[in-house]
Amino acid sequence: AGSQIQGTAGIPRRSRRRKSVAIAYEPGQGDGAEPRRPRWEPRDWQEQLERIREMRRSRDAPVDEMGVQKCYDSGAPPQVMRYQVLLALMLSSQTKDQVTSAAMLRLRQRGLTVDTVLQMDDETLGQIIYPVGFWRNKVKYIKQTTAILKQKYGGDIPSTVEELVQLPGVGPKMAHLAMHIAWDSVAGIAVDTHVHRISNRLKWVKKETKHPEETRVALEEWLPRDLWKEINWLLVGFGQQTCLPVNPRCSQCLNQDICPAAKRL
Repeated sequence: AGSQIQGTAGIPRRSRRRKSVAIAYEPGQGDGAEPRRPRWEPRDWQEQLERIREMRRSRDAPVDEMGVQKCYDSGAPPQVMRYQVLLALMLSSQTKDQVTSAAMLRLRQRGLTVDTVLQMDDETLGQIIYPVGFWRNKVKYIKQTTAILKQKYGGDIPSTVEELVQLPGVGPKMAHLAMHIAWDSVAGIAVDTHVHRISNRLKWVKKETKHPEETRVALEEWLPRDLWKEINWLLVGFGQQTCLPVNPRCSQCLNQDICPAAKRL
């Protein structure tokens, strides 16, 4: 399934490249046609990336210790593990990693499977996951999604981004992370508020983007595919510790001299 997604996601970009090659001329060839332009990429991005890797080397941000990849029972059957990954992602929306991790621990203590959640009444589920953000809505979405998984997927989770985003309460970021963590398949870049904010600050997008989905598309146009899985983990932790939403710690950042936003913030 992962290979199908990768193929589908890549078709438009490969098609555009083929078209540009077909009409491109070498310098001095053709009837005054301009030579093909090199692909756009941000200035200093490789050095910025290496410095962020250095800052993230200790792996001690909340995402490292309590992120979704730490919330599921790694000893559970694969199908149960994948379900727990998806639930952790649903709970994590607009919620700190510490709160998500604690809620997942309480759920796992009850035996976290599709069947146990379907047997649980809404009030009990709400009491267990509280105080995650928008917990009342999440109770509804979790019950709806779990019922769909039972009926349509035999208790497993879908193995494509297209199907995952059709589930109640599951957005693109969650879908891409589910593909990364549950299926070990890279279908795209998972962009949350940290990745969105930092990509704009570093000018890793050709023009400013307003929403995470715009940022995902912009990043996927130039960032080498072998970095797609790593970039979420790197930037989320960097955003939690250094490149904060308010009052970023520019004086502690190794990129201070090559960050376009450092002098303004």
